Amino acid sequence: MKKTKRTPAGEALTNLMLDLFRLSSRLLTVGDRLAAGLGLTSARWQILGAITSAERPQPVAWLARDLGANRQNVQRIVNDLHKEGLVAFEVNPHHRRAQLVTLTEKGRRTFEEAMELQAPWVNGISDGLSVKEIETVHRVVTALRKKLEGGDEPDERG
Repeated sequence: MKKTKRTPAGEALTNLMLDLFRLSSRLLTVGDRLAAGLGLTSARWQILGAITSAERPQPVAWLARDLGANRQNVQRIVNDLHKEGLVAFEVNPHHRRAQLVTLTEKGRRTFEEAMELQAPWVNGISDGLSVKEIETVHRVVTALRKKLEGGDEPDERG
């Protein structure tokens, strides 16, 4: 079997990806802890954030796409948020079955409270990092995400 070697950039990117996996796991754990008192998990908080940042109400499929998440998982969480009165469904004039998801007043307050909890935490962990460094990492991660969204994914052969 032929073993293809990584380029130096490929090796560096592999190391970055492994650290991003670890970082993602830690962020989810911390997010769960931060928002637990509000009845939120990181996943619920993330969906409330996606609804808040959308320019207009969106169906679940669009929220899932924007989050890079599985539509069925987002639908399950949105249904749970609806049962708790944090989101509401509106009629979608463009698609009869794909209702639009909106925040209720309770949902908006809960999201704002979560963000108030997040502010001192994020300020603390950003201490010692320059804005320039953070913006550089953001540009790299954004470029990688866009490449992957454009279809730069491995096929069955790797």
